[in-house]
Amino acid sequence: MAIDDRTTAVPAESAAETASVPTPNTTGSTWSALRPLLLRIHFYAGLLIAPLLLVAAVSGLLYALSFQAEKVLYRHELQVPVGDRVLPLSAQVEAARRAHPDGTVTAVWPSPEDGATTRVLMTGPDVEEGRSLAVFVDPYTAEVRGDLPSYGSSGALPLRAWLSEFHANLRLGETGRHYSEMAASWMWVVALGGLALWAGRRRTAKRALFLPERGPKSRRRTLSWHGSVGLWAVTGLVLLSATGLTWSRFAGEHIDAVQSQLGGATPTVSATLDGAAAPGGTGHEGHGAGHHPAPAPAGADIGVDRAVEAARGAGVDGRIAVTLPAEGQGYVVKETDTRFPVHLDSVAVDPADGTVIDELRFADYPVLAKLTRFGIDAHMGVLFGLPNQLALAALMVALVLLVLWGYRMWWLRRPTKDRKLGAGRPVPRGAWRKVPVTLLLPLAATTALVGWFVPMLGISLLAFLAVDAVLGLTARARARRAARTAP
Repeated sequence: MAIDDRTTAVPAESAAETASVPTPNTTGSTWSALRPLLLRIHFYAGLLIAPLLLVAAVSGLLYALSFQAEKVLYRHELQVPVGDRVLPLSAQVEAARRAHPDGTVTAVWPSPEDGATTRVLMTGPDVEEGRSLAVFVDPYTAEVRGDLPSYGSSGALPLRAWLSEFHANLRLGETGRHYSEMAASWMWVVALGGLALWAGRRRTAKRALFLPERGPKSRRRTLSWHGSVGLWAVTGLVLLSATGLTWSRFAGEHIDAVQSQLGGATPTVSATLDGAAAPGGTGHEGHGAGHHPAPAPAGADIGVDRAVEAARGAGVDGRIAVTLPAEGQGYVVKETDTRFPVHLDSVAVDPADGTVIDELRFADYPVLAKLTRFGIDAHMGVLFGLPNQLALAALMVALVLLVLWGYRMWWLRRPTKDRKLGAGRPVPRGAWRKVPVTLLLPLAATTALVGWFVPMLGISLLAFLAVDAVLGLTARARARRAARTAP
């Protein structure tokens, strides 16, 4: 969001700023007291955090487009001519085993529609930890069409997996996650602060609130585009920020803890057989969990075809994924149609006799778990399929433009030749002193609470304040020296 064009023209470190400090505004409105503070925070947050937002937006745009790109790039593996009869899943799995005798089959994704291949997921000595090898089998002929690495429960193939990892951590591992958490931590602050500043501007026509102004190129027109586009995009940006924080390292832990305390943790179907120890795991699916169960012990096994038949008898049908039994575990058959999240039921099937030993209906999820599922799927671009991906792409384009427009406005008001090292012209320091104490104390307490809950926001905000304080002291010292040496 933008710095309002009514921002004072006084430089940040000028003598005029240091000579006078704003006094408490006891007669003005609450907005007139808060506006200078919002302007100053918005200026520095936009200036310093915008590069992270720009990287996140560009990588997010490429990720949103990768769904359709995968269909073209991996067309040979994903599509086959429609045949007369679909072969049993067991025959398709056996074909994958013959092609990769050193691999261990962990899951099967039956062909979801006519002309689509079946995916047989495998682990093996050459498969990277956290990933699976997806073997693509023609469901009509059992011909192996090829194999590709597969990532996470969404089954992302190499292109989308690479872009997803770059978006999440710049492919730098745990260290890189700090970038995305910082961006997600600040995006909602910048977006909501900009919304308040844009909505609080004086304007002669309501149309100017929603639509950009026309006219010659100027900072005012750039601000108009920045503000109106930001108004239309703000809801999506806040939702992306919130859902992105669920995957973050520090804030994500707090979100999971709160969700668990409120009884909103995502439930999972239990596939543990009688007398077997329950496996550990989390209910936070969708961003990198692989299917790597141990090989099933020798014994009675009804086979994957009968397991799927038992699941269909229990109402689990359509687009499904079948996890093969591990030690002490049964088959798990899950609906995976995330385009319509109500189709996410799952059952566990005893491999000895085909009995359904547990079932979980999406309708029985806690409300918070449902909302989390919707939010995660929307963030990943799989909710409602193509419309979701197009909406994400449009939102990322809007974010890129907002960042560029913001920097253009800063550049148009860049430092003069006499102040080459300045950072522009924000509202003078001491804006917080204009806020009434009755409003300042609750605001400070809320900021401290939010800063604790979203640590990357709190730590960076403290760093901003510390640097700003040092710059303020330096400016005051410079002004005093200038005053003493003046004739």
